[in-house]
Amino acid sequence: MTRVTAALAAAFCLAGAVMLHAAQERWAPPKVDRPELLYVRSPAVMKRATLGYEAIAADVYWIRALQHFGEERIAPPGHVRTYALLYPLLDLATTLDPHFSIAYRFGSIFLGEPYPGGPGRPDLAIALLQKGIAAQPTKWQYFQDLGFVYYWHMRDYQTAASWFQRGADLPGAPSWLRPLAAVTLAEGGHREASRALWQQLAQSEEQWLSSSAVLRLTQLDAMDIMEEWRRVRRERGVMPPLPVDPSGTPFVIDPATGDITVARESKLFPLPGQLQQPR
Repeated sequence: MTRVTAALAAAFCLAGAVMLHAAQERWAPPKVDRPELLYVRSPAVMKRATLGYEAIAADVYWIRALQHFGEERIAPPGHVRTYALLYPLLDLATTLDPHFSIAYRFGSIFLGEPYPGGPGRPDLAIALLQKGIAAQPTKWQYFQDLGFVYYWHMRDYQTAASWFQRGADLPGAPSWLRPLAAVTLAEGGHREASRALWQQLAQSEEQWLSSSAVLRLTQLDAMDIMEEWRRVRRERGVMPPLPVDPSGTPFVIDPATGDITVARESKLFPLPGQLQQPR
């Protein structure tokens, strides 16, 4: 096959792909994603197939990752949420565009979210961020994000502190990363260390990051209310009235444990797994 013929064939395939995506926009996709619906699962193959249009293809897969995450997260009761395509889609997007910062950073948040609000896969969040560091080893934000994954989801405070420290050593890193590492090491899993961490993030100029930090701080406020309710219950020996959480939704009693918790309809649900048990 001549180069001209190959180029024409490639152009025809690309046009077909564009038509396919247009059709997907016109007709609603299936209600439930299945892994086999991701026809190309090899990032290397897709990178060769895009013929220099890697950035456009990366955007397509990033948008598809957002759609997949959103569809699973807001699925009706009874739907088995799998998030099966989330990491493959993020892997494709970041291979096509290795500098796709938002895909690494948002993607790691999505992957780490505890089930059912997310797949509960902090291990994949770590893998995605490490891939980002391999592509951009001086981007301190990835080191910061890795520290948060280890702190918030893995409860590995020593490793979290080491990532904060490594990020602090990079050019352009903010001054608060270094003391944050010290606080993490000194305080371990205590709630106030977590609060200090998220208060720093709430000052970020990146809106998505500051918004996430505000949510986490509000969840910690809910934890404080729950702890106070437990204290009153222990001292009085009777169950006190159920308070309202910071989002305005009344707390409920978990029938499995008999303990207070946030309601499923609360904006704060689900609370991070490591904070749901009494300290």
